[in-house]
Amino acid sequence: MLVVEALGPELYDAIIASSAVICSRGGRTGHMQSLCRTRGIPVLRVAPSDLGGLVGHVTVRTDRESVVLGEAESSGRSPESSVVTPGDLSSICVVIADAKDIQSLNALTPRVEQVDCYFIREEFVCLSAGLSPLDSLRAGADEAERYGTAVASKLCSLAKELLPGQRLVMRLLDLRSDDAAQITTGVEVDHEPNPELGLHGARGLLQEHHYPQAFQALRAHVRERLGPDSARVSFAVPFINDLDEFRRLRLHLGLPEDMPLSVFVETPAAVHSAAEFCAAGASELFVGTKDLTQFYLAADRGNHLVAPSYQTRHPAVMAGLRQAVESGSRTGTPVHVFALGVDLDFYVKHLPTDRFMMCTAELRQLAQETNSR
Repeated sequence: MLVVEALGPELYDAIIASSAVICSRGGRTGHMQSLCRTRGIPVLRVAPSDLGGLVGHVTVRTDRESVVLGEAESSGRSPESSVVTPGDLSSICVVIADAKDIQSLNALTPRVEQVDCYFIREEFVCLSAGLSPLDSLRAGADEAERYGTAVASKLCSLAKELLPGQRLVMRLLDLRSDDAAQITTGVEVDHEPNPELGLHGARGLLQEHHYPQAFQALRAHVRERLGPDSARVSFAVPFINDLDEFRRLRLHLGLPEDMPLSVFVETPAAVHSAAEFCAAGASELFVGTKDLTQFYLAADRGNHLVAPSYQTRHPAVMAGLRQAVESGSRTGTPVHVFALGVDLDFYVKHLPTDRFMMCTAELRQLAQETNSR
């Protein structure tokens, strides 16, 4: 059991070793709480004034969906089941943290055939490998290349767990300054008053002079290790706003015209630009609903004080999701929409798509519900 004031990337090893987490700050879809969701680790938030005096029994429910203080009594009711089953979807992209997630999902019986894609963030690859991205990228071209090779080695290990017909997508580095400061030791990380809206994602990659060397080393190592199967590993651009950024980043990375590159749609500007991304050759769109919700509604997803305003089914959010899906449909570009488990039924009913992304633990729960019917 991990009891801590706030979850940060410096706690990665402790988080993945925990059965449950208790903290006093953060929203349910914050970055590290999303890691917990991916691994099926329940999180309980308590008031900061209560954290220091936390004593006595803590109960983690056997279904790993919740953690409560004290001796928990059974409510006699099970959580409401989803109406949607994996069979209702044509494609499922699963958000993972490491190779164990691929292994566990591919071992499900019966297998969830709709799982054709696994998605991982470069930051999670770094944390699992003990890498400090900014220390490496800002230490010169040689260190950047070594960093790229190390990331590639982890990707190849993940790719070897794929079943026929499955592929792996890595979202390129999207490290906010507040998170970077927790794991960077060799260089100074600039303080930003609002890191969420600061220098990260596509705009951050454009500022990292040695990231192209790292990315080229990464691709070369993947091609060497995987051979023809290297085509099953692709990449997505994070936190991008418009076509200009997309074109400048391709140029910055030195990508050949025939190399596919996906786009993460997670700002209103990116929704507005979705049709242009598709027309410019984006191989697919991944809609980051959690970020998109906070930017449409000006409700920080990591701030529990505005949780009532953070509504993943808000009409404005739904309109943005629908626009992104329809932009892809017009050009035949696949669009994958991230859905929290509680929203899946609603999204399937109200969005013109059957391609979704979801966390590992939530897909496992959906599969278990389906098998028990």
